[in-house]
Amino acid sequence: MTAGGSSRPLTPCFDTLLDQVLRGEFGPGPRTRRIDVAFTTSQAVRHEGRHGGYRNEVLSLRLGRSVGSCAVEPGALPDGTVEDCAGAELAALLAHPLLPVRVAALDAFLMDVLPHTPAQGAQPVDIPAGNSLERSRARASAVVDLLQLPPGRTVLLVGVVNSLLAELRSRGLRAIPCDFKGGTTEWGEPIVTDALAEVGRCDAVLASGMTLGNGTFAPLSRSAWELGKPLVMFAQTGSAVLPRFLGAGVAAVCAEPYPFFWLDGGPGTLHRYRAHDGGTS
Repeated sequence: MTAGGSSRPLTPCFDTLLDQVLRGEFGPGPRTRRIDVAFTTSQAVRHEGRHGGYRNEVLSLRLGRSVGSCAVEPGALPDGTVEDCAGAELAALLAHPLLPVRVAALDAFLMDVLPHTPAQGAQPVDIPAGNSLERSRARASAVVDLLQLPPGRTVLLVGVVNSLLAELRSRGLRAIPCDFKGGTTEWGEPIVTDALAEVGRCDAVLASGMTLGNGTFAPLSRSAWELGKPLVMFAQTGSAVLPRFLGAGVAAVCAEPYPFFWLDGGPGTLHRYRAHDGGTS
């Protein structure tokens, strides 16, 4: 059973889920619907009181009332991608040669047919209004709650987010920060670059939805499953996709659909899922 009590089979990989959608197992529509709006959001952040900053770029596709998103490395999308996606048939984008386009298209479809509601296994968590750092910390608290680890345990953090590192530390948890970029964290900790080499050293894995968009989600989830390490996802990328993997390599998801916490200072909502209690948090 999937989250929310659905009788649909568990989907162990992204390509399997794509095939199921295209075959109509999640309801009709991919071949009869088109993307209304395609856009990118580019952001630079430097929080007050912190030394470093970072860049974000996100591809988003609007399908009727729903928006699907996939983060990419800044500047990585070829020129014309947004124009090519706008007005395109959804089924064509689900088969697009660019993985981030396929992820965003699938996310938009699933946001439409399986929205983040209690009926689908989601528990809403309110994020209060505040500045960017305040809202980042609130999100970090909601994400780390899903780990349910006692102090002294070690978490492999795939996708370095300073607020998550600070929250782990505040709870007495050790972190192994991991990111393709390498370097060091805000606090001078070395950042490893090979997540698969570190899974055996941790008690749990906390990973960004960006792993879905860069192709590393499948090997990471398989490694965590084989080694018996719970995998918790924090997802702006593929927020409606990753809950479909609950119980099939993913232990919990903190889903954050567009608009993301860093886009404005008003209140917002996250949606948490857990596999062990039917998908609710």
